[in-house]
This record gives sequence, C-alpha cells and structure tokens, in this order.
Amino acid sequence: MDCSNVENDGKTEKTSETYRTCNLPKRFEYPSWFYGYGIHRTPPMNPFYRTTSSDYGRYPPTIHSVPTSFYPNVQEFSKVLSKAGNYRNYSLNVGIDPSVV
Repeated sequence: MDCSNVENDGKTEKTSETYRTCNLPKRFEYPSWFYGYGIHRTPPMNPFYRTTSSDYGRYPPTIHSVPTSFYPNVQEFSKVLSKAGNYRNYSLNVGIDPSVV
C-alpha cells in the first residue's frame, strides 16, 4: 500500500503532519478544503430557527476530526449480482388476494 504524501503548500494544515495516515484522499489530507458548513453562511442563520441537530454540521472538519485511514468500499458483490441477475422466488403463493371493493 502506497502511503506517500502530497507536498504541502505551507498555507494549510495537513492531517499527516499531526497523525500517522495511510491511503487518504486529498479531501481528508487537507480538511480546510471542505466548504458549505454553517459557519461560512452569509448572512448567518437566524438563531430563532437553529436546532441542536444543526449544531452538528455547523463547523467544518479539522485535522483532529477527519479519519486517518481510508479504505473504499469494494463493489465485488454488486458486480457478481448484476451478471447473475436477481433471485426469483418460485415458492407457492397461498395468500388470499385482497378484494377490490
């Protein structure tokens, strides 16, 4: 597994400078690139409409809150299933059909 790091431009903090990381995409290596959180909103949200659940997504991630390793999900099961097709149920249907009335 290649765990080489991208060169830092000196402007932002890298996760790998603080933690031992492996196989991280750039978005986790430089969490300051994340944009779209409540703290960046202009004009700011009216405090009357804030909820406690909106506090969770208010602040962008930091180098301390992003994962230190990344293992993408492998789609092997889906590939095999798409070749073979979905399962077909051949069992006997003994249920009563619902009346239309």
